[in-house]
Amino acid sequence: MSELFDRVDALASRSPLPPPVERKRLRQAHGFTLDEVAEALMVRRATVSAWESGKTEPRPPERDAYARMLTKLAELYPADPNSAAPAEDTAVPESFANALAPAPEARTLSTGPASEAAAMTDSEKTQPCPAANSAAPAAAPRPARSARSASTSRRPGARKAAPANSPAGGTDPRFEYGPLAVVDVDVHGQVLAYCVGGLVLEVPAKSLPSLVEWTLKEAKLGQPKLSGPGKDADPLLVLTEAALERYGLPVALTDEERLAGRIPEGHKVVKQLARGEWRLTQRGFGPWARIYRPAQGSERNCVQLCIPSWHALDSRHWGQAGQLPPAELARVLGVYASRVMTPRGSTAVTGLELMTALHPPTRASEPDADGRRHSEHNPGSLGKDPVDCAPCEAPDGHPLLKDLPRFHVRGPGEKLFEEAYDWARPMTDAECTLRYLVGIDVNMAFAAGANGLVVGLGAPTHVKVPVFDPKLPGSWLVDLSHVDLSRVKVGKEWVELDGSLLPSPFTPKGERPQGPAWYATPTVAYAVELGYDVTPIEAYVRYDNGRYLDAWYNRLRDAYLATMADLGVHADLSPADFLAAMDGYKERDPQLAVTVSAIKATVKGGLGKLRERPRGDGWKPGQPWRALSRPTWRPDIRAAVISRTRINLHRKIVKHAAFTGQYPVAILSDCVVYAANGTSPLDFLPYRDGKPLPGAFKLGINPGLVKHEGTQSVLWGEEVRERFNAPELNLARYIKDGTVTDVDNGE
Repeated sequence: MSELFDRVDALASRSPLPPPVERKRLRQAHGFTLDEVAEALMVRRATVSAWESGKTEPRPPERDAYARMLTKLAELYPADPNSAAPAEDTAVPESFANALAPAPEARTLSTGPASEAAAMTDSEKTQPCPAANSAAPAAAPRPARSARSASTSRRPGARKAAPANSPAGGTDPRFEYGPLAVVDVDVHGQVLAYCVGGLVLEVPAKSLPSLVEWTLKEAKLGQPKLSGPGKDADPLLVLTEAALERYGLPVALTDEERLAGRIPEGHKVVKQLARGEWRLTQRGFGPWARIYRPAQGSERNCVQLCIPSWHALDSRHWGQAGQLPPAELARVLGVYASRVMTPRGSTAVTGLELMTALHPPTRASEPDADGRRHSEHNPGSLGKDPVDCAPCEAPDGHPLLKDLPRFHVRGPGEKLFEEAYDWARPMTDAECTLRYLVGIDVNMAFAAGANGLVVGLGAPTHVKVPVFDPKLPGSWLVDLSHVDLSRVKVGKEWVELDGSLLPSPFTPKGERPQGPAWYATPTVAYAVELGYDVTPIEAYVRYDNGRYLDAWYNRLRDAYLATMADLGVHADLSPADFLAAMDGYKERDPQLAVTVSAIKATVKGGLGKLRERPRGDGWKPGQPWRALSRPTWRPDIRAAVISRTRINLHRKIVKHAAFTGQYPVAILSDCVVYAANGTSPLDFLPYRDGKPLPGAFKLGINPGLVKHEGTQSVLWGEEVRERFNAPELNLARYIKDGTVTDVDNGE
């Protein structure tokens, strides 16, 4: 009998619980997911779901902990709608917060039959979304969807943020959940889509074709167009390894598939797509696959896939982003998408696509007599048709050069060769008495070179015996060998310099030209600026021109500065504070540091794509290759940007030398090395009262300003050069960490 009494006492002492519907409301009101509650109570996700649906009841000891949680939540979120909601700064009891602290971003929306949506309470349908971090704002409060949506809530202490995908601060309802999602499968087999701002969608799709359908019809993913005549960005799905397995795709590509850049056309998933009347682009199903149906009117039916385990995210630019957990990867890509654009492929591809997105090739015309609009050329764009480059601008193997002898090597008088610096010289005796070598690096140097640059928009015009015009973009055959760096104009005054310690501004290796050579307009204009006359022999100029890259520069500059500001490096810092802020900035938020790396790679890669070379496909010299069919295949624009970037750097070097008597020891692209008596750039940069020399090097985060690249000892530099028996070894290549693995060959 005593045993029976014990059972009755235990039953009577059970912790009371609210009804199942209230349990669910309280959990969702605080922003907890089923997984978070299950993990805290050490039960399965399905168990918590069953408690909330009333299918089962919790038993001790989990029941007591579950009741404690619900009691605390009931205090924060009273059931009576007339009761005052807790203030934003309402504190959660510490013991409770420690036991069940949700990820700040975690919000789950499930999709399913519409009948389930009807069962939701009004409070479930109108709960506001929690704020995301400052770098990836959350979506605004949303109305109930036709498909079932679990409620979302704002946690105490969180604040709503303006969405990143709407320039006006309001959410475009078509893209309510952001530009992209990382698709994963949890331990219970549920497919989840992790979106920006911490939103998590439950995905009902059982196959890849149905996943594409769901993305276009239910997921509300995408991004508004960046320019009036442009197109909205297609939704991007990033598939984790678990998602690949779920949808029948290989986790990794074979060596043969990797070389081909795609899985075979006979793969079962490719056949599934074909049966569903979905198409793939010419590149097939690879790391950056595009799945589409032909557009119906203005409606686009296209989804972009990114597959990290197939090396879609190049570690040189994205670091270890491909190994991040889904929510963190969604954040990294989401910040990039909101500030640059939704990735369309590699950072190089995206950099090029950004140019087109900001200057679409066509626009709608004014209505004709019948009120109809037609597609017409969009002024300021490169148009929709490719144009031939000038022969001097064509890279080796181009169809324009097919009549040249097979082993002919073009010299400077036949080929435009505007490239970044790779120059070094032996140190002087005076420099060897100093203690350190200090490297400074120009921030976003090539972006700064593009800013305000006038480039050709159309085809070149061949001009014989032209008169040089610094405002006219083009390629000029001219002899600049007479320019003597020992005596040049700096501003309006002639100055005497040690020309032997300076690189020539006209060649990437810093060698003085030996005769006529082809140069882009900024290079020739700099010769005039230095005080020397120029007499071009011939030219290919572009009368149709404009500042095509300005919007591109502004977008990438703003993305870079905003992300660096999130990392604690602001544009208004004093020189000393800037150097301190840059020290270890990547460790403050490694995810955002990855985004910074990707933004910088977008600049260089996008410009490189302007002169993309053949990539296999059985190509032979003299034959066209795929990139030539793009209107954005423009080697002249690439050359002009590189020319201006190199000239900008040389101008600063000359001003610095004229003012301080100091000369660079080595230059590699946008890194310059000086000998100094201290370890900091402030030990040799001529700051006075916190102000730099006008027109010379200035410390700061803005594009075109410089940061500290690295410091090594002069003894290190001399030892390295002796070890490799290379007096002109480019120390700028190794100044960052001092590691030299092998003698460089300049490639």
